[in-house]
Amino acid sequence: MSAPPRRQLAAELLDGARSLQARYLHDLEELVSIDSGSYTPHGVNRVADWVQNRLTGIGFAVERVAFPPGRQGFQVGDALVARKKGALAESDGGQRILLAGHMDTVFEEGTAAARPFGLTGSIANGPGVSDDKGGLLAGLTALELLHDHGVDTYDELVLLATPDEEIGSPASRELIEDTARGMHYGLGLECARENGDLVIARKGVADFRLTVSGRAAHAGIEPERGANAALTAAHLVVQIQALNGHWDDVTVNVGVVRAGTRANIVCPEAELRIEVRAATTADVRRVTQAIQEIADHPAVPGTTVEVEQLDLCPPMEDTPASRRMLDSACRAASAVGVSLGAAATGGVGDANLIAGMGVPILDGLGPIGGADHSPQEWLDVSSVPHRIALLADLVAALGDARNTA
Repeated sequence: MSAPPRRQLAAELLDGARSLQARYLHDLEELVSIDSGSYTPHGVNRVADWVQNRLTGIGFAVERVAFPPGRQGFQVGDALVARKKGALAESDGGQRILLAGHMDTVFEEGTAAARPFGLTGSIANGPGVSDDKGGLLAGLTALELLHDHGVDTYDELVLLATPDEEIGSPASRELIEDTARGMHYGLGLECARENGDLVIARKGVADFRLTVSGRAAHAGIEPERGANAALTAAHLVVQIQALNGHWDDVTVNVGVVRAGTRANIVCPEAELRIEVRAATTADVRRVTQAIQEIADHPAVPGTTVEVEQLDLCPPMEDTPASRRMLDSACRAASAVGVSLGAAATGGVGDANLIAGMGVPILDGLGPIGGADHSPQEWLDVSSVPHRIALLADLVAALGDARNTA
């Protein structure tokens, strides 16, 4: 079966997506009715079973990846890596495309029963309806449409579904990075912004721990023999918070301060936890250097400050390559009758990790939704056919380098 000419494909994909709307809503209710919080691995695995069954039905080879309990001591659900080879080899212009979504939600077990799926007019509600069950299902449905229309002009399609995105992907990070390696494009299946925008950039996040060491002494008899780590920590808070405003799109927050054990002891040790968010890797480096310079000059004689970078989630940067992808997405949107914009956000996700591997990526390719992580979470189901058709047409366009040359 050969795919229709490009000029016909978008219209046919939109017609196909419209015909699948009732099934999409049925499937969405089924998925939302499964409690699949990040700390509910058996629920995540029920979603994984469901997704795996659908993917194998359209010719994907699915690898199921189980993770041992992490250092935190808790278990997460399985991940899925589904692959399908196309008919256009890389040497002839075929491209490898990674679609990424997540199966976990932020909600505790029992939420699906307490607050079940509901549909009022065009607005669906329920735990995870937008983040990310609506988006993951849209990606799966787009792949089914491409299969049904015989579109195979790509080198390889890969769908990655993860179990722990909502807690920072501690178990699946290595798998995400390994899967992204060598991909030509990434497409994030988080739902679109409330105005329909895609996400072209996400800030990176660096977490730091500063440990201040001082010297204990009796606060009433010989305080001069002490070196007050709490006082150094207080100066550090002021100096580090003052870094805000030095660089565009950079925020620095001292979120945790701990010091001392008793009021009659000159404080011998203190700890600060700091979060830095920045739009570029270069800015992360600049802020890291500034924090180190502040730490190298403690305010209280006799105290020292050790800086540890605990974690780094790389920025998803707005690059020329991602802008070219956005141009392709805008053409696909126009072909199905919608307009499209792009936004930058301070929130992070699995798309950051994919971008960190040097893969150009767009996120927010699911339907339009909002109020994520709250009881008011919603999905505009009237946006579903257009967003599925847009996504499918974008995959078809990106899969053949001749379409974007």
